[in-house]
Amino acid sequence: MSEALEALAAAAGLISRYHDGAGQWREAPPESIRAVLGALGLSAETDADAADCLHRLQDARSRRRLPEWAVVRADDVARFAIGDGESEWRLECFDGEIRDGRATHELDLGHLPLGRHRLVVGDSVTTILAAPERLPEPPRTWGVTLPLYGLKPERGGGFGTYRDLARAAGALGGLGASFLGINPVHAGFPEDPLNYSPYAPSSRRRLNAFHIETGTEGPPDGSELIEYPEAVARRKKALGGAYAQFCAEGGDPAFDAWRAARGPELERFAIHQALSEVHGPYWTEWPDEYRDLATASVRDFAIAKPDRLRFHAWLQWVAETQLAEAQKAGHDAGMQFGLYLDLAVGTHPAGAETWADPSQFARGVSLGAPPDAFSADGQVWGVAPLSPRSMAETGFSVLAETLREQFRFCGLLRIDHILGFDRTFWCPQDLPGLYVAMPKPAMLAVARIEAAHAGASIVGEDLGNIPEGLRADLHNSGILGCRVSVFERDWHGGGGFLPSTAYDPQTLAAFASHDLPTWRGWRKGLDIDWRERLGDMDGDHAAHERHRRREDVAAFDHVIGNHDGSVDALHGFLAGSASRLVALQAEDILGLEEQANLPGTVFEHPNWRRRLPEKASGFLADDRFARTAEIMKNSGR
Repeated sequence: MSEALEALAAAAGLISRYHDGAGQWREAPPESIRAVLGALGLSAETDADAADCLHRLQDARSRRRLPEWAVVRADDVARFAIGDGESEWRLECFDGEIRDGRATHELDLGHLPLGRHRLVVGDSVTTILAAPERLPEPPRTWGVTLPLYGLKPERGGGFGTYRDLARAAGALGGLGASFLGINPVHAGFPEDPLNYSPYAPSSRRRLNAFHIETGTEGPPDGSELIEYPEAVARRKKALGGAYAQFCAEGGDPAFDAWRAARGPELERFAIHQALSEVHGPYWTEWPDEYRDLATASVRDFAIAKPDRLRFHAWLQWVAETQLAEAQKAGHDAGMQFGLYLDLAVGTHPAGAETWADPSQFARGVSLGAPPDAFSADGQVWGVAPLSPRSMAETGFSVLAETLREQFRFCGLLRIDHILGFDRTFWCPQDLPGLYVAMPKPAMLAVARIEAAHAGASIVGEDLGNIPEGLRADLHNSGILGCRVSVFERDWHGGGGFLPSTAYDPQTLAAFASHDLPTWRGWRKGLDIDWRERLGDMDGDHAAHERHRRREDVAAFDHVIGNHDGSVDALHGFLAGSASRLVALQAEDILGLEEQANLPGTVFEHPNWRRRLPEKASGFLADDRFARTAEIMKNSGR
C-alpha cells in the first residue's frame, strides 16, 4: 500500500488491520481500502488521487476554527477557544433561542440546555451536543419479549397487530411485568411480501403499516407458520377498504393537522411508497428519472397522485396512533417502561431512507461482521451504513431523528449492534471488509440527549467482537449492556458458565435471543439439527457439536440447580441475577422449541414466520405466565 493511500485511510478513520471475531489477525487489501474511501466520498482510485484528496482534507481541517462537533454537559457553561482575532458568532439553540455577538480568543456561550445546538464562528460551523453526563439507572425489574408478527391476531388476518400488542401489554402489565419487548417495527416493503425481515427495513423513521388492525381481514389464520404473500394481500385489501371508509366519512381534522406537523420527511416517504406501487419495491431498479427525489419527474408524479400520497401518510398516522395506544395500555396496566422497542442496525440500501436522504448513507458497501468462530467467511448483512462524515456535517440529525421516532412509543429501547457506535464493519462488493471508526462520543451523546428528552432508558446489544473500551463508555453513559446466559462463561478460566450473581449490574439479562435457540431447543440441539440438515455441518461435525451441547446442558443445569429441564429453574436463575433488568422470552414461557431466526439463512429456515400458540388476551389467565410472574415477584423484581 502506498504512503498516500495509507495516510488517507488513517485520516478518514479506516481500520484495515484488525483482529477478527476468532482472534486472528486480518489486513484488508488496497482494493478494499479504495472502495471504502470511495463510499465515504473520498477519491482514491489512484495513488495520485489519494495524495490529492489527503491534501484537500488536511487543508480543510487546518482552516477550521472549531471542531466539527463537541460534547458538553447539559446546563453547564460552555466555552470554546476560537484563535486570534475578533470574530462574529451565532448560536442556534435546539429550543429555538438565538444567541450572538463578537468574541476574541475565547467564546463564552453561557449555560447550554439539553439538546443539539448549531454554532457559527466566521466560516466555521460546529454542532454542540449538550448531553447529560449519564442516564439514570433503571430499577431492578423484569419484562417479556415476543414477536409482534407472531402474536395470534384476535380480529383476523395473518400476523399480529398493534392492537394485539396493546392486549399483550395490558395482560403482562397486570402480571407485574415492567416492559414488553418486540422485534423492530420499522417500515418494510409492501410491494415485496417476501422481504419481511424486521432487520433490513426500508425506513427506520417510519412504521410498518401491516401491523395496523382494521378488523376486516377475515378469519385468523391458525397455521403454525405465516404465509406472507397471502397475509400481506389480505392486509393490503383491508387497509385499502379502511382508507376508503375514512375518506367517505369526511376524513379527520386531527389527521390533517398531524400530517402538516410531520413535515417534509413524511411527504418524502409517502412519495416513495406511491412510486413503489408503480415501479416496484426497490428504487435502484426504477427508471432513472425517478431515482432522484429532486427531479421534475418525481415532482410531477407527486402532483398527479395526491390521493396515493395521502393514503400512505394516513397509514403512518393510524400506525402511530395504534402503537401509541399499545404503549398507553402498558402504562395503564402498571408497566414502568411500557414497550421495549428494537432499533435495527441499518436500513436497506434500496429502501425509502436511502432514496430520500442518499447523502447520509454510504453506497456500494454493506454493514457486516468479520470472520469468527461461527462464520468463517464473515457476514454481509445487506444494509447500508450511515456515513460518519455526513452525520457530522449535518449535526447528527438523522441519528437523532431515528432515535426520537423510537422514543415516541417506548420507555426502553434496544439498539441493535451498538458496537457500531464505535466502529462499523464495511463490506465492499466481492472484496474483504474492514472497519470504519465512528464518532463514538458524539453518537453516545446524541443517544443520551434523546433518551433524556423522552425520560427513557437504553439497552445496547454489546455482543460479538467488542472494541476495547466500549463497554466502559456505555457504562459511563448509563446505557445498559446485554448479558446472554449461553455466552456468559469464565472464558479466562475453565470456561464454565457464570452464576447470574456475577453479571454486571448495569445490564439486561436474558437466556438467549431471537438469533439463538429457545430454552427447549437449545437443550435438544435443534439448531445443530438444522445446520446438519442444511449442509452447514457434516455428520461428524454435527455429532461432535451434539456431544458438546450435552456437556453444556449438564454444566448449565448444575449452575442453575436444575434437575428436570424445567424452565422455572431458568427463570429463577435469571431472576436472581445481578442485572438490573431481566427479559424472558414468551417462547420459553410457552415451552416452544423452534427459534425465530437461524442466522445465515433466508428461506432455508422459516425465519420470522413462527406464531405463538396463545392469543395475547389469554396471557393473564395462563398458568405459565402466572408462575413466571410469581418467580420474578419472589426475587424482589
